[in-house]
Amino acid sequence: MKISKHFSRHEFECSDGCGFDTVDVATLKILEAIRTHFNAPLEVTSGARCVEYNASIGGAENSQHTYGRAADIQVSNVSPKDVYDWVALNFPFVSLGSYATFTHVDTRTDGPARW
Repeated sequence: MKISKHFSRHEFECSDGCGFDTVDVATLKILEAIRTHFNAPLEVTSGARCVEYNASIGGAENSQHTYGRAADIQVSNVSPKDVYDWVALNFPFVSLGSYATFTHVDTRTDGPARW
């Protein structure tokens, strides 16, 4: 089921198959803006995570993924640093993490956090 122009709910499902597939509206809007700006496919490599799955992969205890407010993403043919830099400039309230192969985006209420 489509939940926005470019995304379907299943793209945000917890990887353990439990069925948890929540995504925050604000997070979804940021991902849509990224997808539109770069005009390239955007893959959600990790979206919603149930508490059990998050713990099993060593996620932070209060990870924003467990609230459906975070996504780890890869934009086709765009470096994670370029994604990070563009989001930081255009959405200063968004929390971001930069990794070698993906960018973490979240809309936590006590942010922004940057790493």
